[in-house]
Amino acid sequence: MKIKIKKLLICSTLLLSVLSAKAQVLYVGTNYHPHDDKNPDKIKKDIMLMKAAGFKVVRMGHLAWDSYEPSEGKFDFQWFDGVMDMMNKAGIKVILDIAIRPAPIWLHHKYSSIDVTSPGGIAQYPNHRYMDDVGDPMYQKYAVRYADTLTKHYAKHPALLAFGVDNEPGDGPISYSETVRKRFVVWLTKKYGTIDNFNKAWATQRWSRRINEFDEVGLPVTGEKNGAPEKILDFRRFISDEVNQILFKVIDRVNTNAPGVLTNTNAWYFSWMRYFDYSEIAYSGKMAREGCGYYPGNSLTTNWGVMNANFVISRNQFESTNPFWCSEFTTMTAVPNSIRKSAYATLMYGNQMVCGWTWQSMWSGEEQYLEGMLDWDGVPNRKYEEYKKIAAEFKKIEKYFPYKPSPEVGLAFSFPSQIASSSFPEAQDQQLQSCWNLFHYRNMDSRILEISKSLLKYKLLFVPGVTVMDEITANKIRDFVKNGGTVVMTSNSAVVDETGKVFASTRPGRLNDVFGIRVASYEETETMNEISRKSLKGKKIELDYKGKTIGAESARYDVIESKGAEILGSITSLDKDYPIITSNKYGKGRAIYVGLPASDGVLGPLLDNLIDELGIKKGPQVPAGVMARQIDKNHFLYLNVTGVAKEIPMSVKSQSILFDKSYTGNFTIAPYEPEFIEIK
Repeated sequence: MKIKIKKLLICSTLLLSVLSAKAQVLYVGTNYHPHDDKNPDKIKKDIMLMKAAGFKVVRMGHLAWDSYEPSEGKFDFQWFDGVMDMMNKAGIKVILDIAIRPAPIWLHHKYSSIDVTSPGGIAQYPNHRYMDDVGDPMYQKYAVRYADTLTKHYAKHPALLAFGVDNEPGDGPISYSETVRKRFVVWLTKKYGTIDNFNKAWATQRWSRRINEFDEVGLPVTGEKNGAPEKILDFRRFISDEVNQILFKVIDRVNTNAPGVLTNTNAWYFSWMRYFDYSEIAYSGKMAREGCGYYPGNSLTTNWGVMNANFVISRNQFESTNPFWCSEFTTMTAVPNSIRKSAYATLMYGNQMVCGWTWQSMWSGEEQYLEGMLDWDGVPNRKYEEYKKIAAEFKKIEKYFPYKPSPEVGLAFSFPSQIASSSFPEAQDQQLQSCWNLFHYRNMDSRILEISKSLLKYKLLFVPGVTVMDEITANKIRDFVKNGGTVVMTSNSAVVDETGKVFASTRPGRLNDVFGIRVASYEETETMNEISRKSLKGKKIELDYKGKTIGAESARYDVIESKGAEILGSITSLDKDYPIITSNKYGKGRAIYVGLPASDGVLGPLLDNLIDELGIKKGPQVPAGVMARQIDKNHFLYLNVTGVAKEIPMSVKSQSILFDKSYTGNFTIAPYEPEFIEIK
């Protein structure tokens, strides 16, 4: 028994050592498509070039189900085994995607129910990717079988770093077939149990929509409007559940067949076609490495693309403390040095991987004009050289990474609110990003979270446009404030209950006493400006916040009545003063309400006061236009994202690990250049 325990302890120590080793590395590599021609000589040449560039990882297998299963049940791995072996020999690790989408044509032909049906009821031929009804039972059966076979075959291959779970899950149109409707009926029956419960939740007394049996339910697809909000919200929840269902099934296959092997995906749950609740995956702990495709655009001189792409990292990471993987990274016609600039920017958000999309400029298909690191004839171009430079520089600093953010501020995401807010001028994710931007500009960590799933261990919580306020979420906000937390809620929050119906009680729903206010209604700014005291036009307003005049724009503003809350700010440009920022003491904490959508101009001054009052750790003090993070006690990462040199204030001696320079006091960073220093 003692020997067995000793062996177990040794194995556990080795496993921890391996996991630690995986963490203390920065991966630079590429997305590779050997199935395009299966040419051994070309593959050997490609791998030599990858190794010469210092690449440590490739991602392969995506969008290629029928390359491994060309016909039903006939699997062919021999050709790809050789590719995996060559990668291993070159010391290059592999993320092997489990390409469950798109489904092969042979599967669509066998089961037409997998085809996507348009909202108008027309079956769509799967003539481009992602034309699959992923909730279809036969699709799921074959997808899981494929995942099972693939993961068993490669589970112990020495080149394997991780299995990729699907490609861009969430992308692709929703199907409105009769089989979808029948599954929706089953879902509703399980959720509501009785017809009475269902009719009450869907408010079917409106417009004679009452049903007598569940099978009478239709899909919200036709007419000028998609249907009642309650119906739309449940339908999108149902679709979301089906997407998560197949993802969890595939993850479970990996964990069963390849225990200990990492999982990753480039989640695109916020696709305009099929937004789904990825927080179910993120909070399950089953996705070992959250990931995304990082596409900031091609510009070097503008920064909005980098900022938006970093927001994608945060919204995919949620509260996971594991390293993040950008398993796709821009190439295309990116301006020289812009890829490198983006690569360093991601390090400040916990990223561990820069995996270029794509290696080869493709020869065919819908992406044949996308440019990679190699031109169409296989000759490396300037982007290959730029990735090579990134790999060389990352090798110098990798032992200090990946960076582990330590945020004291949480920003609330809400999938049902995203659906319910779609008719508002600002959807929930727009307000969420506006809050996230506040911390990006201040070089501060923040964490996107789902309130009902979070422990809320933060000093400050933003609730930006969380339209749907269920009891669990409301109670967690209430307890957070009661126990000493500070919450900032913006307009369009707590408008409807979990069924999608507007609260008949005082708003903000379920929390009006916590905030000490009554949100009576909203007004349209443009029409109210007809009686503006300052002759403002359109959406422009002025407000006073603690004696400071702030100019802003908003399509709407909330009409707020104080029921004990202190008025911190008012709109002063209309026919009279309208309270617009309030603060209420509740328990040991504070609940602040802002009757406008989240924006930097309105929230910025409020946030600066709260940072000081709550003792929230500030980011490194640097000139505007410099991104910065303190990586650990003695190391700082900087990135100049402007076209002019920036002087960094420093009171002690430091050493540049990137460029092997010594600094005494202040030092300068050239335009669009990074710097990584060690304090002496």
